[in-house]
Amino acid sequence: MNIYAISDLHLSATADKPMDVFGGNWEGHFEKIKSDWRAVVKEEDIVLISGDISWAMKLSDALVDLQSLADLPGKKLFIRGNHDYWWNGISKLRAAAPDESFFFLQTDGVRIGNFVFVGSRGWTCPGSADYTEQDQKLYLREAERFRLAMLDGEKLRQEGDKLIVMTHFPPFNLKMEGTLFTELFEKNGVDKVVFGHIHGAAYFPLKTTINGVDYVLTSCDKVGFKLVKIY
Repeated sequence: MNIYAISDLHLSATADKPMDVFGGNWEGHFEKIKSDWRAVVKEEDIVLISGDISWAMKLSDALVDLQSLADLPGKKLFIRGNHDYWWNGISKLRAAAPDESFFFLQTDGVRIGNFVFVGSRGWTCPGSADYTEQDQKLYLREAERFRLAMLDGEKLRQEGDKLIVMTHFPPFNLKMEGTLFTELFEKNGVDKVVFGHIHGAAYFPLKTTINGVDYVLTSCDKVGFKLVKIY
C-alpha cells in the first residue's frame, strides 16, 4: 500500500471558475492530475487531498466534482480548505459520499493499515503578513480542533503505526517559526504533515523536516499537477 498526496484541485463542474486565469500551466490541470493518478495509484493505495477541493457553494454542486474522483483508484481522504464553502456539516457530507472509498476528516481521524490519519483545516499563523485579531481567534480555534484530532488519533494508533496529519494551511509562517500546531505535532509523535494553500510564485519548500516531523507541500501547481508519494 502506497500513500500519495495532492491538494487544491479547485474543481468547478458547476461553477464558472476556470483556473487557467491564474497562468497557462493551469490549462487542463485536472486532466493532468487524473492522468498521473491513473498511472501511479492502485486500488489498495491512499490519496490525501488537503483542501480547496471544489469551487461549489452548495454540497449538491460539490458532489458533481467529487463524483469526478469516484472512478479514480485508491481510497481518498479529504480535509476542508478555505474555499470549500460547500463543506458544512460533516455527518451530512459523509452520508452523501459517492462511495466507500471517500473519507472526510474533521477534528478526528481514521486508521487504514498501519497508518493513522488526522486532520483539520488550520489557519494563517502568527508572524504572517497582515495577521489580524480575527486571524488570532481562528488560529486558536484551529489549535483546539487539532488537539481534539490528536486525541482521536491517539485512540486509533497502535504500536508501530505512522501518524500523518492533513491540514490545508501551512502550519507555520514563512520563517517556519514554531506554532501551537507544530507543538502539538511534535508532542504527539507525528511522522508527516501534508498541506497545501500555497500557489504561484509564493515561496515555500516542497519538503522540510523540523524537530523530527516531515512537512510536505502538495498544492497541485507547486508539484507539477502530479501526486506526491508520501510513503
